[in-house]
Amino acid sequence: MKTPRQKSGAAPRQNRFSHFTQAVILAGILTACSPTLEQRGHVIDEESLAAVKEGVDNQESVSDTLGTPSAIATFDTDVWFYISTRQERLAFLDPKILERNIVAVEFDEKGNVAATRRYTMADGRPVHLVGRETPTKGKELTFLEQMFGNFGRFSGSGTQQGPGGGGG
Repeated sequence: MKTPRQKSGAAPRQNRFSHFTQAVILAGILTACSPTLEQRGHVIDEESLAAVKEGVDNQESVSDTLGTPSAIATFDTDVWFYISTRQERLAFLDPKILERNIVAVEFDEKGNVAATRRYTMADGRPVHLVGRETPTKGKELTFLEQMFGNFGRFSGSGTQQGPGGGGG
């Protein structure tokens, strides 16, 4: 006996998603989970770096040849840094640094190139940050103390300003 919902000779119910839709969803998931390579910073080719000559070039010619530096030393402004990083990112996770290159161009007191140095990740040292907090003076207030802390501090005898900003 057939139920009222069934029609005679009706084809079986198809899947909710077609094969094409399933393939698109699967491709999207695989794409989101595949790593993305990113190149960041100022990449200097060997030919340009070789064109910078010690004792010959000055800050202006280095800027023309290599471009604007990524950073200038904080305490000694006679050192320019050109920094580049190649990293791999997987979805929303933190990137994994694959390669880092730093070219340091040092200038003498006359502004001429004194030395050029190249640093890689092998030259770096890990820096471990301390998680402690420095204590400060004062009282830490709870959420409720902050919300109701000013309650009753204002008297009604003071001047009140309306929406126009004038006294009333």
